[in-house]
Amino acid sequence: MKDNKFFPEIHGNFGFGCMRLPMIGDEVDKEQFCKMADAFVEAGFNYFDTAHGYINGKSELAIKDCVSSRYDRSRFLLTDKLTAPYFNKQEDIRPFFESQLRACGVDYFDFYLMHAQAKTNYQKFKDCKAYETAYEFKKEGLIKHFGISFHDKADVLDMILTEHPEVEVVQIQFNYLDYESASVESRKVYEVCVKHGKPVLVMEPVKGGSLVNLPKAADDILRALGGGSNASYALRFAAGFEQMAVVLSGMSNMEQMRDNISAMRDFKPLDEVERRAVDKVCEVFRGLNVIPCTACKYCIEESHCPKDILIPGVFSAYNVLEAFHDWNANFYYNNVLTQGHGAAGDCIKCGKCEKVCPQHLPIRQYLEQAKQRFGK
Repeated sequence: MKDNKFFPEIHGNFGFGCMRLPMIGDEVDKEQFCKMADAFVEAGFNYFDTAHGYINGKSELAIKDCVSSRYDRSRFLLTDKLTAPYFNKQEDIRPFFESQLRACGVDYFDFYLMHAQAKTNYQKFKDCKAYETAYEFKKEGLIKHFGISFHDKADVLDMILTEHPEVEVVQIQFNYLDYESASVESRKVYEVCVKHGKPVLVMEPVKGGSLVNLPKAADDILRALGGGSNASYALRFAAGFEQMAVVLSGMSNMEQMRDNISAMRDFKPLDEVERRAVDKVCEVFRGLNVIPCTACKYCIEESHCPKDILIPGVFSAYNVLEAFHDWNANFYYNNVLTQGHGAAGDCIKCGKCEKVCPQHLPIRQYLEQAKQRFGK
C-alpha cells in the first residue's frame, strides 16, 4: 500500500466517503455498512468522510453505530464538516460542532472542513468567524487538521487560500470528465492547490457514478483495455496527480467496496495507453446531450424545492434516455419520480436549487429540457 506523504496517519491514499451509503428505504442499511467498513479497515485503509447534511443527518449516526462504536479510535480517521445552513452566527458554531461529535460518537475529528466553500457562502463564513472558530477547536485538540471543501472557480479558491494560509488541506471535485470543464475547472482548481502547497482530498472521482455506468461507445473503449473496472480507471486517474492525499469514493454496496479496494490497495497511476483511452471516453461524452449532475442532492436537501421535484432523479432519467435510449427511463420518470412529487414542468423557476448546486448547473434550464423530453 502506498504511504501517504502528506499525512502519515492516513493509511494509503483511498477514503470511504459516507454520502452514498447502502440504504433500505430511507434508512441506512447498517448491517451492510458494518461489513463494508470491516472490509475497508481489514484492507489496511482508515479514512472516513462524512457531513451533517449527508443522508439528512443519518450518515453521522451510522458512523457511530458502524465505525466509532466498533473500532478503537486509533484504528480510524474521521472527517466532518461545518455546513452553512446549520449556523447563523458565531455563537451557533460550537454547539453545532459538539452535536456532531456526539452524533459520530467521537471526542475529536481528525479533519474538520469548512464545507462547500464558494463565492455564494464564503462571506457568511467570514462574517460568523467560522474559520477562526474552527482554528480554536484545533488549538483545543478537538480537531487535528483544519481545511475546506470547495465548489467554485479557481480564482475564488485562490482568494480564500490567500486570505487563510492556515488552511491545511483542500477537498475538491476532481475527475477526468471535469478535468477541463469550464464549470467545475478541476484542473485549474487543482493547480491553485499546488500553487499554495495544499494537499488535496478528492471528491466525486467517478462523478456520482457517471464514470461507472458509461454509454456503450465509451464503455467499449475501456473494455478494450482488458484491465480493471470503469470505476478503477476513474479512481486511478484522480489519484495519479502529485498533490493528491486521498481519493474518496462513496460506496453503497460490497461489490463497489471490493472493486475499489482492488484498484487502490496496490495503487498504480494510469499508464499512457490508459490515459489515451480516458481521453477518448471524454470525447464520447462531449458528443452526448447529457446533464452533468452528480446526484449530491444539495438541490433538494438544502434548498427544499417548493414544488418537491426530485431534481437529481429527473436528471438521471433524462441522461439514461439520452445516452442509452432506455425506455425504462420514461417508466421510471412517470411512475416513480413524479408520483407524489413535482414533475419537471412544475418548476416555478425560483432558482433556490441553483444557489446551492456545487456544479453551478443551470437547473431551471435543464428542467425545461426534461419537460420537453418527458412531456408535461
